[in-house]
Amino acid sequence: MPEHHDPHSKRSHWVFIGFVLVAGFLLFTEHRAHVLGALPYLLLLACPLMHLFMHHGHGHQHGGPSRRPHQHDQDGEQP
Repeated sequence: MPEHHDPHSKRSHWVFIGFVLVAGFLLFTEHRAHVLGALPYLLLLACPLMHLFMHHGHGHQHGGPSRRPHQHDQDGEQP
């Protein structure tokens, strides 16, 4: 049996791809100015957020057994 290809489906496929490319380009060029204008504020906002979310790696044991650091006596020797 011969396969039946609809020429309109192929054309509509290329029209859709062209539409998506043009729409993507226009969205990128129009909104780039808004994003670049807000970039300094986004960087300033990133600093406290990084501090809040990344501060857990400094050895703070919340609710667990307390670990005391090695204490040195006056001579610099360990007990």
